[in-house]
Amino acid sequence: MKKSITIIITFLFFTSSFAQNKFGNPEVDPIQIQKTFGDWSVYQSKKIMLSRDFTAIDLNSKEISKEAFLDQLANGNFIPIRLKSEDSVYYYKLFQIQPKSDTSIKATINQIGFDAYKNFEMEGKPFPKFSFKDLNGNLISNESMKGKIIVIKCWYIHCTPCIREFPQVNKLVEEYKNRKDILFISLAEDSPEQLKTFLARKPLSYDVIPDMKVYMNEALQLNSFPTHFILNKEGMIAKVLPNFESLEVALAKESKL
Repeated sequence: MKKSITIIITFLFFTSSFAQNKFGNPEVDPIQIQKTFGDWSVYQSKKIMLSRDFTAIDLNSKEISKEAFLDQLANGNFIPIRLKSEDSVYYYKLFQIQPKSDTSIKATINQIGFDAYKNFEMEGKPFPKFSFKDLNGNLISNESMKGKIIVIKCWYIHCTPCIREFPQVNKLVEEYKNRKDILFISLAEDSPEQLKTFLARKPLSYDVIPDMKVYMNEALQLNSFPTHFILNKEGMIAKVLPNFESLEVALAKESKL
């Protein structure tokens, strides 16, 4: 009898270990990383990009859809950790948030999960009807953008993270300057006068469209800035992204399709 119990326990341990290691081990200790909000925040900002393509793993080491994964981050009590893998392969796994963890960790993850879920839902849908003039008087519309990959940056002049990434997005425009099938435009909340004064000090290499607050609030329903869109050549939303780092990766992929 004792021998049978030992065999069963060994089997259960083996299968549990297999499920845990099938996709790799966590790259950081899921409990240790929750010790302080600062530790988690640094890790999350550098290692977790929910807008990228990744394989989603639940608490029981089962593969789930990205949609289900983001929903659990938005509404549950979980922390996402990347599993060890090749640099180009991403596995994100859910781990339970510990009872004694800083409550700011859960609040931040729920908000990040909510924003990522909302962005994910927009992907694969047509970009809302669009016809506006940029600061130079050029008309930009859904029709004029057909047949091209469109990169759209949504921002406003008092958004510190939006302005901080100007040098990076300007460098991205320079990198793709020979690609006539890729256009960079930006939607800004501010008036033409405010933008011209501001951009004289801090140039942006995108075509800038002013007075977009209502459009961004109502048509795009944005509540987080900056937000970047990549539209494919059919005018469909290929990606919705929260920062330059994820934009750079996604555009490199889309530009090769």
